Amino acid sequence: MEFFKLAEKRYSVRKFSDKPIEKEKLEQILNAGRVAPTAKNYQPQQILVIQSAEALEKLGRCSPCVYGAPAAILICYDKDVSWKRKDGKEHGDIDASIVMTHMMLQAEELGLGSVWVCVFDADAIAKEFELPGNLVPSSLMPLGYAADDAEPAPWHAQRKSLDETVRFV
Repeated sequence: MEFFKLAEKRYSVRKFSDKPIEKEKLEQILNAGRVAPTAKNYQPQQILVIQSAEALEKLGRCSPCVYGAPAAILICYDKDVSWKRKDGKEHGDIDASIVMTHMMLQAEELGLGSVWVCVFDADAIAKEFELPGNLVPSSLMPLGYAADDAEPAPWHAQRKSLDETVRFV
């Protein structure tokens, strides 16, 4: 699929079927994240693939936005590994976002739905999944096949014009 058409077609799926995700497709998605660029190529991402009923139940205690997905990918970054700019700016969240974007678009290409979720209790996630103190939960991606009646939110296609978001200097 042409990249722009893929990016334009993708929407935040908030209703999933219970069809399991094939192992090969999950591996392709994870590999798309693996090849994502990161600051100084430090690759601070640490990814939890949450699939078991027990793990999904734990996740549900940390976020109201799992939407019945059969799996979720939690992107964390290692704050001991991530690059810091000279002024101290941390790039772990940026790197994690790039990794998430690559995986999200790969999922779309493979016919899977996803939604980017930042609504979660990071402390609860760290506790439930026994994350070491150096790992920072950044974002969550419920993942699976969209339910037959899933559809984009009404505001999905509302995009500002380039004139409103771009300035040439």
